Amino acid sequence: MKKVAIIQSNYLPWKGYFDMIHRVDTFVFLDDVQYTTRDWRNRNKIKMADGSAKWISVPVTGGRDQLICEAKIDYSSNWANKHLEALRHSYGKTSHFDRYFPAIKEILEGSPELLSQLNRALVEKICGWLGIGTELRSSKEFGVPGSKDDKLIGIIREVGGDGYLSGPAARDYIVDEKFEKAGIGLEYMDYSHYPTYEQISEPFEHGVTILDLLFMVGEEAPKYIWAE
Repeated sequence: MKKVAIIQSNYLPWKGYFDMIHRVDTFVFLDDVQYTTRDWRNRNKIKMADGSAKWISVPVTGGRDQLICEAKIDYSSNWANKHLEALRHSYGKTSHFDRYFPAIKEILEGSPELLSQLNRALVEKICGWLGIGTELRSSKEFGVPGSKDDKLIGIIREVGGDGYLSGPAARDYIVDEKFEKAGIGLEYMDYSHYPTYEQISEPFEHGVTILDLLFMVGEEAPKYIWAE
């Protein structure tokens, strides 16, 4: 079975995003769909010394009346420097900060035009650190029409897949019978198994950027994501 996952690109995603990528043969960034504001597309969380989790957001132009792949980054403010300073403030004294931070800095200061370009560059870099060799594609390569299940099934066929790994929240809208009729096996991610690790402050927070895990445990990160 060739297993496929399809999900929108996110900014500095959490560990579960990379767990999904690791578990499939082909991962497709679903970026030819409507951009959503105040969502994971352009923001994520980092831990703070006081125990809270702080949002860091990439400003974009155009709002929600565009596709994700059309969303341009707004460089009228020096957001990249603010994000880098926030990371340095929270994680600068961690054991593995100096190993990963320079590459993140280089990508953010590279000033990509599109949010999807930034997100993909970061995901590709982090996949390399985690030893993930999954094929990465973009839905805009295929131009599959339709919405929801029909679009997903069309993309899976385009990449030659016969299995689909979905996030658990999609149970609310995926019609299992459509996938069965199309001859595509359907599975759902389980995000309940992740062990904790030492963070810079308590209480423990799973839902933060994977950089938190990398800065804290370095090469041991895969052990805290998949138990293989």
